[in-house]
Amino acid sequence: MSEQIFSEENFKQKYFEAMEMAKTCKSVEDISAKDGPLSNMFKDIIEVMLKQEMTEHLGYEHNDARAKNTDNSRNGSYKKNLKTESGKVEIEIPRDRNGEFEPKILPKNKTKTSELEKKIISMYAKGMTTTDIAEHVSDMYLGADISATFISQVTAKVLPLAKEWQARMLDKVYPVVFFDAIHYKVREDGKVVSKAVYVSLAINMEGKREVLGFYVGEAESSKFWMQVFTDLSNRGVNDILIACVDGLKGLPDAINTVFPKTEIQLCVVHQIRNSLKYVGSLNQKEFAKDLKLIYKATNEEIAKEELNNLDKKWGEKYPVVIRSWENNWDNLANFFQYSAPIRKMIYTTNIIEGFHRQLRKVTKNRGLFPHNDSLFKLLYLATTEASKKWNMPRQGWAEMIGQLAIHFEDRVDLGI
Repeated sequence: MSEQIFSEENFKQKYFEAMEMAKTCKSVEDISAKDGPLSNMFKDIIEVMLKQEMTEHLGYEHNDARAKNTDNSRNGSYKKNLKTESGKVEIEIPRDRNGEFEPKILPKNKTKTSELEKKIISMYAKGMTTTDIAEHVSDMYLGADISATFISQVTAKVLPLAKEWQARMLDKVYPVVFFDAIHYKVREDGKVVSKAVYVSLAINMEGKREVLGFYVGEAESSKFWMQVFTDLSNRGVNDILIACVDGLKGLPDAINTVFPKTEIQLCVVHQIRNSLKYVGSLNQKEFAKDLKLIYKATNEEIAKEELNNLDKKWGEKYPVVIRSWENNWDNLANFFQYSAPIRKMIYTTNIIEGFHRQLRKVTKNRGLFPHNDSLFKLLYLATTEASKKWNMPRQGWAEMIGQLAIHFEDRVDLGI
């Protein structure tokens, strides 16, 4: 075949040859298989284009020394395996003696590396370890020697993006924000320590889930949560209507220090779980049934009556449990003010716990993180991956935000 780029006559000839080969094929697999018509046609076209690029690079045709005006020259070729839609194809890539030739149609690094990096980061975001990714990439690119260190270098490029995301400005008002922590093991100063990742997950004005940020710190404490709330304020959050939290001591006060108008909703499910820990196993079933009469009540007045009944029945036997409900009542009972859809959304931290489960699916293959940045980077990628599915507002949101706008009066601007 001529080393010139395909002429119309050459293309017709190659097309005719491919059609002749296709006559012997009995399935689609035969056509696209290695050495099949499509595979061979692709190989020939690419190789002719590469040879033409070499001619343009050197400035003279093959075997035309009279036109040569350079010290450089052709120096054979090397083989490169490509994975195409038509199967795996071995391409002969020409090279020059000075090692200056870089084919445009098959770049050595830039375009391919960019696509490869995207694939690596995507696999990393789905929870694959650097070793697993290196092996997978080697399979994808037919034995390419990719080290786990190289994978780490590629994923490290994500860290500046993650930090930029963490520092982005936020909305002025969020209707509902869930605050909770998730724990991981991290190596620090030669020791393995447990780190708390403080997560803020909001339902924004559009009714969509939005992770406002996550912060890697020591064991969960209201003191560190205060830093989180301050950061949210510095990034533009002026008001949170309802904050949903578990029973961490001091957390409601920390929230109200930064956002004084925010209503606190303690997770009722956490309160129930904590209560049953202190109830004898023989009484747990009956006690749980009595508790249900409280949090399933139609309004707060009836709920208080049921709490009094609980006290009369169990107060002498489990005074600590009853006292806990009474002491936390103001923050437990806030959800009674709202309609059933809003109650269902805020009386438990299930939304953020569900997000934590998504994070654990990604991080489960890593029992230990080498440092905080490694953990933060993976959580950012996992969040980016999870949020791709958060395109739709919460079901019934139009009615819910309307009710919240009435309840919170001038604190919610619906723009109408």
